[in-house]
Amino acid sequence: MAKVVGNVVATKKEESLVGFKLMIVQRIDSNEHPIGCEEVAADYVGAGIGEYVLVCTGSAVRVNKQGVSLDLAIVGIIDQMDV
Repeated sequence: MAKVVGNVVATKKEESLVGFKLMIVQRIDSNEHPIGCEEVAADYVGAGIGEYVLVCTGSAVRVNKQGVSLDLAIVGIIDQMDV
């Protein structure tokens, strides 16, 4: 889980990233406390700043996008967390 805290504008980027919105995310624990440093994630779902999201890493984010240079992606928007 993560919170979207910003976005990234890159006018020049690797060709396989063209068309992806890049967002700055802060991973969180189940109590919404930050974990680690901010990271940049490709947004697959149209998340906005301030939203809590589900993120995936590694080869899981490239399954449907062969040849894409990604290691972190936003794959869902969290509506509610029951802990």
